Amino acid sequence: MSRNTEKLAKKQLKNPADYNRFKKLIKETKIYDAPKTLTGELRPYQKIGYSWLIQNIRYKFGSILADDMGLGKTMQVLSAILYYKEHGILEDKSCLIIVPPTLIPNWENEIKKFTPDLTYFIYHGSNRTFPLEDYDIILTSYGVIRQDLDMFLDRIWFLCVIDEAQNIKNPNTQQTKAIKEVQARTKIAITGTPIENKLTDYWSIFDFVNKGYLSSLDSFKANYVMRIERLEETETLEKFKTITKPFVMRRLKTDDNIKDELPDKIVNDIYCSLTNKQIKLYNAIMDGIFEDLEGKTGIERRGIILNIITGLKQTCNHPAQFLRSDNPKISESGKMELLITILENILDMNEKVIIFTQYAQMGEIIRKLVSKKLKTDVLFLHGSLSQQKRTEVIDKFQENKDYKILVATLKTGGVGLNLTAAQNVIHYDLWWNPAIENQATDRVHRIGQKSDVMVYRFITKGTLEEVIDEMSKNKLNLAEKAISSDETFITEMTDEELKEKLSLRL
Repeated sequence: MSRNTEKLAKKQLKNPADYNRFKKLIKETKIYDAPKTLTGELRPYQKIGYSWLIQNIRYKFGSILADDMGLGKTMQVLSAILYYKEHGILEDKSCLIIVPPTLIPNWENEIKKFTPDLTYFIYHGSNRTFPLEDYDIILTSYGVIRQDLDMFLDRIWFLCVIDEAQNIKNPNTQQTKAIKEVQARTKIAITGTPIENKLTDYWSIFDFVNKGYLSSLDSFKANYVMRIERLEETETLEKFKTITKPFVMRRLKTDDNIKDELPDKIVNDIYCSLTNKQIKLYNAIMDGIFEDLEGKTGIERRGIILNIITGLKQTCNHPAQFLRSDNPKISESGKMELLITILENILDMNEKVIIFTQYAQMGEIIRKLVSKKLKTDVLFLHGSLSQQKRTEVIDKFQENKDYKILVATLKTGGVGLNLTAAQNVIHYDLWWNPAIENQATDRVHRIGQKSDVMVYRFITKGTLEEVIDEMSKNKLNLAEKAISSDETFITEMTDEELKEKLSLRL
């Protein structure tokens, strides 16, 4: 780090003790070995991020981890927490992780997958009770912090982590104020959204991780926002980058040293939870299944089971799909809330995305809700389009930079298409046969694609979709022995097996 950085930082760090810690921090360039009990492997760039987090935590400075989507931010943070556990630091301390509700299952899955030695407790839901015993991690949501703030103010947390940090970009909301009241030894903000061009948002997130470092909001507006955004002073911009650089890590998939480490297709399983409405509907369908099956055999029994499976899958997508409602809401579906979050990040990166679903009706619900919420035109490719209309939709998506989002039914979008304008693929619902899913992904990941392709597979936790995911992954190894593409395998199960496979596991 240059002497200029040290000199500029001295003006920001009014406390001599803070400045002395800063001088030690910027002299550290150590790359730490991965934790012994980590069950995954850190890529070289992830090891750099993990080491950077360890050092910032060590010297009590907050961090903004702003890597591109799909570069493993969650794993880097969990690895840093695991490092401190293995070194005996968490014996009587806990880390608080605050995320949007839809991402709670995803964090839980990442903890189980990569850092199973970390103990955790999920404090969320209408019947939540705060744990009496200690855990390495308490996982909760922004809304719960706002509602139950007093529960979190009786201690100083070892670490407070916020995911999707743009949730506190407005410094004046009650939610932002509540999050900033939580006391922690060190704080980390995670975001996949570029923040360099939104300086007041940047200030609010920075005010969370390193309070006071960028002065008051009024002072920041006068010294930086006015000069950079309105007067376009390059010298002030460079100064701003210099003083913030030690505490912000932003890597892009397109960076030379990153893209060489990445496969050209990165598949992410993204877990989400059901809303209360989805849970009630799912259980109601399950309650009726065995009455319908009583005394039924052969084709009639198989037909009932397939109808039940379809109903459960549609409920996981959105209650409005199963209920044939004309007035769907984003808040009624955990998947839909997750979709909006991911699409906001993709649009902020000025990238394109294709969303695949099995159902034309669900595609129309996605088109309707996404276009209204994100105020953008959403293209829709489905089987009822004429060949001319189909060609128009594809050409718009491939050639017009204003069209960023294409929804396509799995079968319509699965063959004979070249959709290389997209850098992202979302599978909104899973198909039993992984070959069909891969065929759709390969509309984007094919010759002519100049970017790494990020693939997101949505899975609702504790539902039939976990069964589908498990079966489809086994099928990759067991060829046609496990299931056939028309779902006949599950229709042959006994009533007891059906109950075990289909019932909610919450």
